[in-house]
Parts: sequence; structure tokens; C-alpha cells
Amino acid sequence: MPSPSPDDLLDEQIAYYRARAPEYDDWWFKRGRHQRPPEIRRRWAAEVAELDAAVDAFDPTGAVLELAAGTGLWTQRLVRSATSVTAVDSSPEVLAINRERTDDVGRAPVEYVVADLFTWEPPRRFDVVFFSFWISHVPPGRFDEFWALVDRALAQDGRVHLIDNSPSVDWDDGRAGVTRRELDDGRTYDIVKVYWAPAELRDRLAPLGWRAELRMSEFFLHGSAVRG
Repeated sequence: MPSPSPDDLLDEQIAYYRARAPEYDDWWFKRGRHQRPPEIRRRWAAEVAELDAAVDAFDPTGAVLELAAGTGLWTQRLVRSATSVTAVDSSPEVLAINRERTDDVGRAPVEYVVADLFTWEPPRRFDVVFFSFWISHVPPGRFDEFWALVDRALAQDGRVHLIDNSPSVDWDDGRAGVTRRELDDGRTYDIVKVYWAPAELRDRLAPLGWRAELRMSEFFLHGSAVRG
């Protein structure tokens, strides 16, 4: 039986992240089965600090749209500088955790929207579109479609900031944009996972009218993009 294509996995990918919601943060904080040796944890923490500094330098102000907002690991940062945040995710379970995390921050108001990003339409334009650990989950056949959505969501002088993984050191990832992931209880799901190198992503975006500045470290790909 042939392996499924990335385009065929979107429903399974949504189901995976809904089921993974209670344990998602364990990966980020390197807890439980995601715990790593002290030296890896030290390098991870140092690179997370670099991500924080990069977002600070980007300065996400005004009306911010966060796509695939997840459990709020970055929403809690966005509300410190934005005037408003619209957090969109297909999983109500992760958005419930997001709400708990950002309720105590007490800065910009957050609107939570449960929606599939491949069918959702932005209700207005935003000054910033932000997404973390999402572009790698966009099937190659949906790449142009996704960036057309970003374009429709962005104000004339709007800006994009993205964060994602470098090729994995934490997962046994497959090839051809599909990987199998296992939950703590043993359930497995096939999801989309496409790793981008900075030059490849810049070259892929340029014909679509985007100019991107990107860098890659041991664990992360991150940077910004504007039209042009």
C-alpha cells in the first residue's frame, strides 16, 4: 500500500495535535520522555533565549494575528507588545491551555479562534502575522495557498515573523514530508513535516512576492518576511 501524501494527512494532523495538547509543552520544556542530557538542555535554553531576543528585535506591535497559536508559548510574549492578538488554531484543547497561560499576563486582549487554517478566512487585516512550528506542517502542495492566506491577512505595510525546527534531533522523522509521531499512551499518527533550510525557503517565497531574512541554528529556523 503506498504511503499517504502530505495533502492526505491534514485531518490526521489535526487529530494528533488535539490529542497531544496535554503533553505538548513537555517537548518544549524537555520533560518526561522528552528530557535530554544537561548539555543539550543548556544549548536548547541558549537558543530559546536567542529566539526571544529575535522576537524582541522584531517588535510585534499593533494588531497581531498568530496562526497555529498552540498552547500559548509565544502568545504570552505577543501580548506584551501588541495592541491586540487574534490566536487561531484547529485545536480547542491547545487554545484552552493558551487561554490559561495568557490570562495572567494581563496585557493586550486576545481573541481565540478555533479554525482549520486551510479553510479559515481572516476577517480583517493585521499589522503582524506570526506563526511558530507551523510552516513545516504545511504540505508542499498547499504552500502557495497558505502564503496567499498570509497575504490576505496582512496590512499593506505588514510584517511576518516565523519560527520552526531545524532538522530534528528529537523525533525519528520520515522522508518525503511525512513523519509518524507517538503519544505518551502509545497512539501513533502520521503528520506533515517538511524541514526548510533558510536559502530554500527564501527562494520558494521570492516568486510569491515575499522577501525573507532567515537564519538556522542547531535547533531552530527563524526570521521575518515582508512583501517585496
